[in-house]
Amino acid sequence: MKLVIATPLYPPEIGGPATYAKLLFDGLPGRGIEVELVKFNEVRYLPKIIRHYVYYRHVLKAARNADVVLALDPVSVGLPAMRAAQKAGKPFVVKIVGDYAWEQGQQRFGVTENLDTFVKNEQESFFVRRLQKIQTYVAKNAAQVIVPSPYLQDIVVAWGIPRGKIAVIYNGIDLPTHIPVPERKEGEFLIVSAGRRVPWKGFEAIERVARGHDRWRVFIASGLPRVEALGWMKAADVFVLNSRYEGFPHALIEAMTLGTPVIATDARFHRTLLTHEETGLLVPPGDDGALERALADVAHNTAAAQARADAARRRMDEFSLPHMLESTAYFLKQIV
Repeated sequence: MKLVIATPLYPPEIGGPATYAKLLFDGLPGRGIEVELVKFNEVRYLPKIIRHYVYYRHVLKAARNADVVLALDPVSVGLPAMRAAQKAGKPFVVKIVGDYAWEQGQQRFGVTENLDTFVKNEQESFFVRRLQKIQTYVAKNAAQVIVPSPYLQDIVVAWGIPRGKIAVIYNGIDLPTHIPVPERKEGEFLIVSAGRRVPWKGFEAIERVARGHDRWRVFIASGLPRVEALGWMKAADVFVLNSRYEGFPHALIEAMTLGTPVIATDARFHRTLLTHEETGLLVPPGDDGALERALADVAHNTAAAQARADAARRRMDEFSLPHMLESTAYFLKQIV
C-alpha cells in the first residue's frame, strides 16, 4: 500500500503535526505501508494563494501513484490535498486535531467563547465563518476523518459530520532514549508547563500563583526543541497543564509517561486521562486558588504525589507508539 501524507509541519519544525508525520513516516513502512511526504514548508516561502496552488500540484503528483491521501489538518494542507485526491481519483482522509477556526478566532479575531459554545453559535467574524466552512467542507468530502480523542470526535460531529465517519485513534508517544535534564537550584520547587503561547493555555495564571512563594520556580517550555522541553518536564517537581482547551494533550501524556507528578484542569479532555487523587490532581479551570492549593499539596506531600505519578505511568500503554501505528495501519488498509 502507498500512502501520501500532506503535512503542514515536519522536523526540525516543532508541533504535533511535525512529530506525528515523522512517526508515521518511520513506523508505517514496517507495517506494509509505503509513505511519501508532501511538506508545506517547501512552498511556504511563496505568496499566499500561489503557495496553496503549488502545494496542490505537489500533492497531485504524489497522489497519482498512491492508494490513499492523508492530510494532517483540514485547512492549510487539507483543502489542496482534498482537491488533489479528488483529481487523482484516490480516497482522501483528514486528521483533525483541533478546531482551526476557533483557534484562529481566539488569536486573531476576538473570539472569547470556549470551544463547546463556539461550535453551537453563528460567529460574527466573516473570516471565522469562512474558516469554519473550509474545515467542514474538507471533512465532509473526506472518506474518513481521524481524531485523537473522543472529545474531538464530539466537536467534529457538531460541525455536521456523521459520527460513524470519524475514527478515534489516540496519538502515540515516543520518548527519546536519552533526555538531558537541566540543572536544578537547590531547594527550589520546580513547576513546569509546556506548549504554544496561546490564550487558552493559562500560563499566566501559573506564573501569577507562584509569585507568592519564595522557592517556587515556574518554567514554561515554549518554542524549545522537543528533547529540551522533555528534559524540563522530567526534571520538574510537578507538570501543570492549566489549559481551557486541548484537542489532544500531548504534553500531559508525555509528563505522565516520564513519571512526573501532574496537575491539570478539570475538563473533559483531561478527565479521560486523569483520575483525581489517583493518577494526578484536577482543578477547576480559571480558579487560581484551587491551582495554588494543588501545587502546595504536591510540594508538601511528595510521597503521595510520586505515588500518583507512578500509577499514571502504568496507565500509559494505550498511548504507546506501537499501539498507534498498528491502529493507524489497520484503519488505512480498510479504506483501500
